[in-house]
Amino acid sequence: MKKLFYLLVASQLFTACGTYFNQPYKPENARIGERTPRSQILEDFPLPQEPVVVGVYNFKDQTGQYKSVENGSTFSTAVSQGATTMLIKALEDSKWFTPIERENLNNLLNERNIIRTTRDEFRKTTNPNEPKLPPLLFAGILLEGGIVSYDSNIVTGGVGARYFGVGGSTQYRQDRITIYLRAVSTANGKILKTVYVSKTILSQAVDASLFRYVNFQRLLEAETGMTKNEPVQLAMKDAIEKAVESLIIEGIMDQLWSTQEGGDTNQRLVDAYLEEKALEESTLLYSRRQRARDFYGTVNASGFATIMNGDYQKKPLSYGGSLGYSHKLANHFNINANFTYQNFESSFNFDKEFFSTDLNLEYIVLPYDNFTPFVYGGGGVLFDPASTQSPFGKLDPAPKVQGGVGVIAQLTDRWAIRGFFESDLLFTDELDGLENGKRDDYYYNFGLGVSFSLGKKKRTAPLEIEGIGNSN
Repeated sequence: MKKLFYLLVASQLFTACGTYFNQPYKPENARIGERTPRSQILEDFPLPQEPVVVGVYNFKDQTGQYKSVENGSTFSTAVSQGATTMLIKALEDSKWFTPIERENLNNLLNERNIIRTTRDEFRKTTNPNEPKLPPLLFAGILLEGGIVSYDSNIVTGGVGARYFGVGGSTQYRQDRITIYLRAVSTANGKILKTVYVSKTILSQAVDASLFRYVNFQRLLEAETGMTKNEPVQLAMKDAIEKAVESLIIEGIMDQLWSTQEGGDTNQRLVDAYLEEKALEESTLLYSRRQRARDFYGTVNASGFATIMNGDYQKKPLSYGGSLGYSHKLANHFNINANFTYQNFESSFNFDKEFFSTDLNLEYIVLPYDNFTPFVYGGGGVLFDPASTQSPFGKLDPAPKVQGGVGVIAQLTDRWAIRGFFESDLLFTDELDGLENGKRDDYYYNFGLGVSFSLGKKKRTAPLEIEGIGNSN
């Protein structure tokens, strides 16, 4: 038991060992700002046919939310107020846009007035041929939007253990930031495209402690730990860069602009984006992946262990296997038919082989999730086709009812693994050849299986999936 807890503490520390073994011990020098994984994608993006001149007046925090604290109050905002600057930087990095100064337009106009006045004075007194100040660039597209939501503690949790003064724990918290970005035509005010991006922000804490007497009146106490918070600024930067990338590709889809190469390059970008979008749209909050499983049927094959509860005291494990077919009735319901072989063993050299046929109604709790529990129940018959010494006689079936629970882990759209536990109750007390007591014989099956979905999907788009867009 001690080794188990030591292992738990060590594993908790090693989950964040990169940060733990690089703790700051002295002030650090200024450095160039950190990049996000999206920064490199934007910089490596194919070049545009022609950069688009865009203006960004104010890409602001629209949440009005202040930073949450445990005690007291604070006037610090939950997110950075520099989103406009981050957006302009992302537009520059993409090379698809030529951003022009609009956030502090009054400063720019004042400075141009100063330049114009100075040149006029200089032209009158010194150089009448002094050129005029060139006109300002004007934007064909305005980029609007902002940070619309910052949700704190959408997921919290942790785990910990302590044994004889030795223990450790880990905790985590996840926040979520959401931004909208839209492109507006300055020619007619039409909104050309709107994109929506969200990004989670993770905070983790790990600690381990030791508190025990090592000798009489000698107490050893030690503790260590760390807390790691994903910077909100980097999360904002990542979300904004993703929004710029999405805006570029959706603009290509709507033929608002194009890459230099056109054709195949455009199609490659659009195909990759649509595949990613389909995946994201089929994933609910908390990273719950959804699949539109519209196959009409499923073939199942299972192997299991079985325990017979008859009139003998000894109940050894035995084995069995089954083949079945499930037909979809509705989103949550299937009807399932099985043909099963199983071997029963008990005391006094009781060892017999039986076959059974079952018909079950199956309820899938989360029909579109990659991992879901299910329950089922129904009836069937058990028979021994080979021996006239069977308690039922040759081919004389014994009716039964059965019910079970299980889980399904979806590997691909067609392949899945199933684990289950089943209880079968017979309407006879003579399964083991001995009739004793008031209770009929019954048995348990528990095992694993695989399933393969048949047929074509009725629809290809991940539409009409229950729960998409909510937090269930």
